[in-house]
Amino acid sequence: MGERIRGSAGVKLRKRRLARTGGLCERCGKAGRVRLATRVDHIKPLALGGEDVDENTRNLCEPCHLDVTAEQFGHASPIEGRGVDRSGRPTSPDHPWNRGLSGGQRNKVARPTPRSKV
Repeated sequence: MGERIRGSAGVKLRKRRLARTGGLCERCGKAGRVRLATRVDHIKPLALGGEDVDENTRNLCEPCHLDVTAEQFGHASPIEGRGVDRSGRPTSPDHPWNRGLSGGQRNKVARPTPRSKV
C-alpha cells in the first residue's frame, strides 16, 4: 500500500494539486460540465498500491469521486436524492424500495402490525 503524505506538507500538496486545474473537476470538464473539485483522487488508489505522486492524482467533485470510488472498489454507486421522510422511508424514486410505486402508493406500503403481548 502506498504512503499518504500527511500533515502540513499534505495540506500544501493538496492545495497545489487542486490549483493545477483551477479547482475544477476533471471528469466533469471532459463531459462539458463545470463543477468545483473538492477531492484530490488517486487514479490508482493508495489502498491498491498506488503512489501519492502528482501523476497518480486527479481533481474530482464529490459526486464524481463517489462514482469512481464505487467502481474501483466494486461497490454500488450511491443513489441520487438520498434522504428519508418522517416515517424513515427513502424519498428518492430511484431507491429500490420505491421502484415501481407511484407517488401516492409510496406512502401506503403495508407496515408490520405490532405484536400482541401474550
